[in-house]
Amino acid sequence: VPSLSISEDGKRPQFGTRFLTDPRQVFQHNAWDNVEWTEEQEASAKKKVLENCQPLPSEKQEEYENRANEYWNDFYTIHENRFFKDRHWLFTEFPELCPQCSPNNVTHQKVSSTGRCVQDEERAKQGAAVSPINVNFPGATASYRILEVGCGVGNTVFPILKTNNDPELFVYCCDFSSTAVDLVKTNPEYNLGRCFAFVHDLSDVEANYPIPDGTLDVIVLIFVLSALHPIKMQASISRLARLLKPGGVMLLRDYGRYDMAQLRFKKGRCLSDNFYVRGDGTRVYFFTQEELHSMFTEAGLEKVQNLVDRRLQVNRGKQLTMYRVWIQCKYHKPLVPSPETRDGDAEHDCS
Repeated sequence: VPSLSISEDGKRPQFGTRFLTDPRQVFQHNAWDNVEWTEEQEASAKKKVLENCQPLPSEKQEEYENRANEYWNDFYTIHENRFFKDRHWLFTEFPELCPQCSPNNVTHQKVSSTGRCVQDEERAKQGAAVSPINVNFPGATASYRILEVGCGVGNTVFPILKTNNDPELFVYCCDFSSTAVDLVKTNPEYNLGRCFAFVHDLSDVEANYPIPDGTLDVIVLIFVLSALHPIKMQASISRLARLLKPGGVMLLRDYGRYDMAQLRFKKGRCLSDNFYVRGDGTRVYFFTQEELHSMFTEAGLEKVQNLVDRRLQVNRGKQLTMYRVWIQCKYHKPLVPSPETRDGDAEHDCS
């Protein structure tokens, strides 16, 4: 899998500290971090993908597109809140979700007496100066706002609310599935004073958000962009970028090219290049770093981080090895937008 330059200081952040130095020890642990592929492995993966690249007929593809909402509602009806575990790893990889509780923030910023990063407070002031806010929306009085897109049953939202005790924090969360959003709202930890959940189709760029443009500090996309049809991804990211304050950041973690899940698809599941349908009707795309970089920069955002997480997972009981490939990105909105971005935003003053 090709790689881009990674972070501002040129160093690749580590996802973990367990490295496989002796292949004979592979079954000593359940997982190994930052596992590099051999040329033979990558060639084998490419061959496997090519063997299953014949797309389904267009009428079948249209059916999966038109019934996407139905398939995701069925998914959450069946699994409810039992499928995913809370993502507590988020605060290690994305300290922006709780700046005051992460002394090792990637930006190494100072913390003020309120517990928030000094730079965050300055950014909030600058954002407020350039974006007059209509006070009639949920969380209007908050000064630090996070939106999770594709929230599912709240496995990201509720850990944020538990961990980040900033009184100025407000968290928004939305999902394509009304069933998922209902499960969030009925969770005992759902608090309208700190959180607002709503149904939203990310791919419908004409649909209104309950949040004005230029008011969000952080947008989180965890394994959600990959569920969209590829032709709708760019417009969706560009629409989300308008919601960010100057200096705000978009965080993404999603499936990378040749992940184990891609290689496991059988013939008859391919919709288009690197885009597949699962047995339950939900769909998934497998990205390269370059594809994501192109989408974010086209939306007017600047790279903070774009890296591949290659992990070797092990089933010690069955003596199986499974190679996972995920991509993690952070892209921020410039404090001073480019002339092209300003011209584009002038046409979209309302959300």
